[in-house]
Amino acid sequence: MKTLLLITSLTLVSQTSFANINDIDAAANTLNISELTQYSENSSDYDKAYANYRLAITANIMGQRTIVAKSLTRAQQTLETILNQQTTAEPQALLAAVYGMQIAADNSKGMALGMKTAQLLQQATALEPNNPRVSLVKAINAFYTPSVFGGGLDKAQTLASQAISQFEQPCNDICWGHAEAYTWRGLAKQEQGDLKGALQDWQTAIEVDPQYGWATYLLNQQTVKQ
Repeated sequence: MKTLLLITSLTLVSQTSFANINDIDAAANTLNISELTQYSENSSDYDKAYANYRLAITANIMGQRTIVAKSLTRAQQTLETILNQQTTAEPQALLAAVYGMQIAADNSKGMALGMKTAQLLQQATALEPNNPRVSLVKAINAFYTPSVFGGGLDKAQTLASQAISQFEQPCNDICWGHAEAYTWRGLAKQEQGDLKGALQDWQTAIEVDPQYGWATYLLNQQTVKQ
């Protein structure tokens, strides 16, 4: 019995330790805070930061603010460590997304982190101008930034469309964000009064990823309203 328990325990540790981005996305789609917490604790490097980022988003949806703050701090620390060792576009884009969430949670951080976010996205674009996640994070940033400060809904749509086009490229490693790009473009359209266009984008997001929970939620929300 002890041997069986040990084998089971080691198997569970192995499964969480080697969780990949698809596993993290699957847990996020079902708002599984328990799994996301395991992935955030047992993964390493970029995957660890990504798990903490998704954990923060999920905890925010569920109103668990303490988890949000801790997860964003851990994601930030992991990504900053990575970038201290090697400057690459993927961690730069993800760190910019993390900074954006931190600003949303605490507006007093807007001045300092806003400048860092802009710098990261500029550097990431220079390194990989066709990286879809860089364009996606820029779109999210534009969505929340007034047009007078260089953002706005038109720009968010343009950048989301750019990301969608870039997602058509083959991808074998870090591949998250395709369905998310459609969802953000749909949100920008909704804010501008184009509900039909928003619904089309959210439906396409589900076609890209049938398990994508956020687009499904948005579509169901509109069905209830009708």
